[in-house]
Amino acid sequence: MAVEDTQPLISHLIELRKRLLNSILCVLGVFVVLVFFANDIYQIVSAPLIEQLPAGASMIATDVASPFFTPIKLTMIVSVFVAAPLVLYQVWAFIAPALYKHERRLMMPLLFSSSLLFYAGMAFAYFVVFPLAFGFFAKTAPQGVQIATDINNYLDFVMALFMAFGVSFQVPIAIVLLCWSGVTNTEDLKKKRPYVLVGAFVVGMLLTPPDVFSQTLLAIPMYLLFEVGLFCSRFYVGKGRRQYEAEEREAEESKEGPSS
Repeated sequence: MAVEDTQPLISHLIELRKRLLNSILCVLGVFVVLVFFANDIYQIVSAPLIEQLPAGASMIATDVASPFFTPIKLTMIVSVFVAAPLVLYQVWAFIAPALYKHERRLMMPLLFSSSLLFYAGMAFAYFVVFPLAFGFFAKTAPQGVQIATDINNYLDFVMALFMAFGVSFQVPIAIVLLCWSGVTNTEDLKKKRPYVLVGAFVVGMLLTPPDVFSQTLLAIPMYLLFEVGLFCSRFYVGKGRRQYEAEEREAEESKEGPSS
């Protein structure tokens, strides 16, 4: 009996190992393709800062190995971002057998839209936030201070912003899921708008570097995305719970049918 009980666990572990290996291979495959363009990728990512630097200023490398390892590090991170849809598919393939029919119908669109929103958040950070923020920092530098940013510190800074904006752009997905599962509804969320606005600035303070400029540029899109999620949630309020209860009743009726 004990051996039979362990069989499902072993099969799940084997499937999990398979999905993890597939995910790692996807990331490594993208990395092998991109590693030859590591310096070019870093040049693209650093362009918003370089364009705002004063004449004659440039980025610096304070560590001996930084000029080599920093672009490689960036390329690995970019590989994870590029391979994210493939990795999410592996996650979907692992959990799909355990989901109800209505959950499977919802998960794929959510995974797709979540990936798009994550990329949209990164694009917003790169094309809107970076030029404004770096231009502001460059113009407010004290007199006599020469701006010379270390390439490794710059990478850590922009990756933190990329992740902050990518994650914050998931707000509509979170709201749709909460309303779909019946945890909350549109009317309750409308009443909490003032708290959401304050919470957006608090989250902006926690996720971005300690400057008011970046915090505001994150908080405002977060609140606007809350409004988008609020609009979309009207079509999903309590739908997941109702479908779950309906499928539970069908399963019970199918079990009672043969016995009767």
